Amino acid sequence: GMVRQWQELFFDNRESGVDLEGNPDFVKLAEAYGMAGLRVEKPSLVDATIKEMIKIDGPVIVDVAVDPKENCFPMIPSGAAHNDMLLGPDDRAMRAVSEEGKALV
Repeated sequence: GMVRQWQELFFDNRESGVDLEGNPDFVKLAEAYGMAGLRVEKPSLVDATIKEMIKIDGPVIVDVAVDPKENCFPMIPSGAAHNDMLLGPDDRAMRAVSEEGKALV
């Protein structure tokens, strides 16, 4: 997730409190509240799952499985301006978070 990504990119991979092994079964959670629940585990099935979701009359929760080590870009480091946005993992070495920005995280 995003917190793990911050710890990886700006805090030398010192991970704390980011083990998400205990996530609930979101499909069953949706069903418990009377909603439809769908899960997609392969990128090749995302489009079909979205089409299925659109056909359902009512609220839907779609649980999309993502590799836990996958990072989310673009991102703006804490204390940085929008033009300091990191577009990918190779940007991280060029723009470090300032000490002032670290205090905001």
